[in-house]
Amino acid sequence: MRSSLIKGQMKIGYMSEDIRTPIVCVLGHVDHGKTSLLDKIRGSRVIDKESGAITQHIGATEVPISAIKELCGTNVEYGLPGLLFIDTPGHHAFTTLRNRGGALADLAVLIVDIVEGFQPQTIESINILKRYKTPFVVAANKIDRIGGWRSFEDESFVSSYKKQAENTCHIFDDHLYSLIGQIYEHGFSSDRYDRVRDFQKNISVVPMSAKTGEGVSDLLLILVGLAQRFLEESLKIHAKGPGKGVILEIKEEKGLGITLDTILYDGMIKEGDTIVVGGKDKPVVTKVKALLKPSPMTEIRIEKRFNRAKKVTAAAGIKISAPKLEDALAGSPLVVANDRVEEIKREMEEEISEVKILGEVKTDGIVIKADTIGSLDALIGELKEKDIPIRMADIGDISKRDIIEAETVKEELYSVLIGFNVNVLPNARQYLIKSEVKVFVDDVIYNLIDEYLEWFEEKRSLREKRKIEAITRPGRIEILPDFVFRSSKPAIVGVRVLAGSVKPGLSLINDDGRYSGSIKQIQDKGKTIKVADKDMEVAMSIEDVTVGRQIKEGDTLNIDIPEKHAKILEEEFYDSFSCEDADVFKILIEIKRKDNPFWAK
Repeated sequence: MRSSLIKGQMKIGYMSEDIRTPIVCVLGHVDHGKTSLLDKIRGSRVIDKESGAITQHIGATEVPISAIKELCGTNVEYGLPGLLFIDTPGHHAFTTLRNRGGALADLAVLIVDIVEGFQPQTIESINILKRYKTPFVVAANKIDRIGGWRSFEDESFVSSYKKQAENTCHIFDDHLYSLIGQIYEHGFSSDRYDRVRDFQKNISVVPMSAKTGEGVSDLLLILVGLAQRFLEESLKIHAKGPGKGVILEIKEEKGLGITLDTILYDGMIKEGDTIVVGGKDKPVVTKVKALLKPSPMTEIRIEKRFNRAKKVTAAAGIKISAPKLEDALAGSPLVVANDRVEEIKREMEEEISEVKILGEVKTDGIVIKADTIGSLDALIGELKEKDIPIRMADIGDISKRDIIEAETVKEELYSVLIGFNVNVLPNARQYLIKSEVKVFVDDVIYNLIDEYLEWFEEKRSLREKRKIEAITRPGRIEILPDFVFRSSKPAIVGVRVLAGSVKPGLSLINDDGRYSGSIKQIQDKGKTIKVADKDMEVAMSIEDVTVGRQIKEGDTLNIDIPEKHAKILEEEFYDSFSCEDADVFKILIEIKRKDNPFWAK
């Protein structure tokens, strides 16, 4: 399989300066092993330095092809300089890693705990991969947790699998087929990597363990092979052209001030270059004071000692030191401008405005906030797929001004503020005490959308219920023979509800359309009730009539529905009627239209 994927690609041994390092984004659900996988590749222990062993920030690691060859135990020459891995908290960096028109990552590794299967952030991640049409491999991690699995340190998966007991293989296969089924549910055909023949039509699933190293070499070779087979054109760069990148993180470093952790994905950047970066309100223009690169196989996120570089060529993770970076924005583009500053500023403003939706106050819609441009882009995409209108979208924490903006929305179902990976500022929290705006905040887009839609449906159902309760609905009763308890003031008779429901306060008409009193009270077995439904037999007091004159035993009477209510029932609720209710409603319409053919039309 490995040779079939590698053969016939870039010339073996050929290392063109025009071929950049492929950018590989590792994404998946929290605690499914993203950082542990990269730790195994690097031989590091980044995860021990994370709060709660969960990735809190985006990181980048450059893995040279020489290291990959050593890890995989191969002497084959490849036409790539290596792989640049991006480690992410959930899907976060993937949405941040974007350039004009799509995602920046060339390939992705969707890591899934083979025992747990798909989880909320897994689903969110695969939806993002689908939207950006990014080639990806599924790393089925934690095979060492399979019942009875015997681990063989750093071996290929196939080699390790052949050494397992028959029952263990059956348990493994069950988990694998379940995972393949989940992938299929999301629109992708997949199979175990060594069984895939067409890598463009099928997703490779690589069983592995970041803990024991089993299958890690297979994953690396699959990624290198896919990059060589399918990405040759997209990996060509303008090696001497102006550098282009994306800001991952903005940090304050001792002795350097505010710095930008950046992925350079095209061209070159040098000390002294004039750069334009996305800012909170407008693009920021500044000059590069220093370029700092982590050593290969180290993590930019935790590295303390960096190598000073005069120039850096894509693709690379670099730390940039420059003045006037206070307003720089994570997730925004970075471009080497030099003599094209004004042109680049205009282009950047256009790109950012494509995502940020500000001042669109003509229609009802929700207000959304996110931590980066990429996150905002992803959130907008998810909301649009669900047909949820957006009134305003912006970057940053939720402020009092945002709450006030959401308050101006007339439709209460959209008087909502959704915040992804942001905080609610103190002045906003204080203001929310007296505000009716509903706020949803989460660091998982999948959760945010689900929480909002669940609330939306509950609110809408409650509104419809109240609306139905306020509208007079069809009902028909029969006055039972021999059950006249009082003839008048008010008349009290026994009735059977033939269809619909009846309650006090409603007027009655007979089949000729004549007024036949109004219901004052209903009792069932001596107890007063608020409503009587179909087939119930109850005592009813009726005002304004006398038994034997306006009404008599055996009469069938109809609830008199106001014309305005009849129109609403016909337009909005008729499909929800039972057969009996529909028949009674038709009878009422026929009665009313005898005198007025256009009644309730």
